Amino acid sequence: MDWKTLQGLLSGVNKYSTAFGRIWLSVVFVFRVLVYVVAAERVWGDEQKDFDCNTRQPGCTNVCYDHFFPISHIRLWALQLIFVTCPSLLVIMHVAYREDRERKNREKNGENCPKLYSNTGKKHGGLWWTYLLTLFFKLTIEITFLYLLHKIWDSFDLPRLVKCDKIDPCPNIVDCYIARPTEKKIFTYFMVGASAICIVLTICEIFYLIFKRLVRSTRKWQKSKQSVTYSKASTCRCHTKMEQPQGGKVKNKTLETLGASAPNLTLI
Repeated sequence: MDWKTLQGLLSGVNKYSTAFGRIWLSVVFVFRVLVYVVAAERVWGDEQKDFDCNTRQPGCTNVCYDHFFPISHIRLWALQLIFVTCPSLLVIMHVAYREDRERKNREKNGENCPKLYSNTGKKHGGLWWTYLLTLFFKLTIEITFLYLLHKIWDSFDLPRLVKCDKIDPCPNIVDCYIARPTEKKIFTYFMVGASAICIVLTICEIFYLIFKRLVRSTRKWQKSKQSVTYSKASTCRCHTKMEQPQGGKVKNKTLETLGASAPNLTLI
């Protein structure tokens, strides 16, 4: 797996992410990808070779290992990191689509034509929905992989001794020993903790986006309400009061009163 290529692609997401999104990306690369590449692969690299069982029965050790480790932790984490980071690429693709539309609009109508978007990277309209959808994807993937990790091994704990019972070709109950269980347990809890932090950050970002959208919609509604009120007030003021001299004094009358007192007056 080329992690540098993945990092290069996802680094562009920082330009369009919120503060929570930037923290999430830092946690993913520092506490998950970096730990995975530097340490976790080496810790789990000898898991099958050093999986020792107290039997000489051919094939029994391999069958017992496959029974207790249907998928390796390290490969499951690799799949998790790929699936959890790929949805962010949808945001980059959507921004690229907007930029392409903007470019075609300039080519068609000239450089001084009105822009289709005030800012192609601003999270409004369809881009806001795309960004929110990617957050729900990431949240679902994180929870699903944590559930799989807990379901396959019954818990996040790794025992020193596992018993292989009634599994062909093992003749009877076979005791098997996991290599370096304490070290692997520490890395398992560390990766689970980092995943839990990412889940919390994703939930915070979802609520932040929805709250910000609600605040913006409320402000627009208040502005539209004020404009309607101002429009009604302006309509009422159209019935202007006219001034007529009367006994050296000025008396204000509305158009309706003026029309009643002077029926021969023609309004133009």
